[in-house]
Amino acid sequence: MADTLQDLDEVRALIQLYIDGSNGDVAKLKKAFHADARMFGHIGPMNTYIPIGGFFDMVQAQPGMAGPKYKAFVRSIDLSGDAGVAVLVETDYLGCDFVDYFSVARIGGRWQITNKTYAHTGGQPPSK
Repeated sequence: MADTLQDLDEVRALIQLYIDGSNGDVAKLKKAFHADARMFGHIGPMNTYIPIGGFFDMVQAQPGMAGPKYKAFVRSIDLSGDAGVAVLVETDYLGCDFVDYFSVARIGGRWQITNKTYAHTGGQPPSK
């Protein structure tokens, strides 16, 4: 049981790295994501199917994408051995709301995000 609780704490901390990094701290994002991770989703008509480096570039080019009412809440974490899923609910990121589904894996003894799939659940997407 202690190992399970430690794993949950470590994955929660991993998702916090994403939260902290996604508003402009690319070093934290690079620590959270596996180098071969990918991102999939849509915001309005804009589809995203990119290697995670594309997300890093976007965050670096536009720091401060979280709005003044930004909030993030880890809705769930489900782990089995060295694999799992974390679900994050975000409000006011790029003026929109999202639900993010993170595939996570323990690789080399460290939890990493291996995939981010997201859904745009509210708010008006940016014009570009």
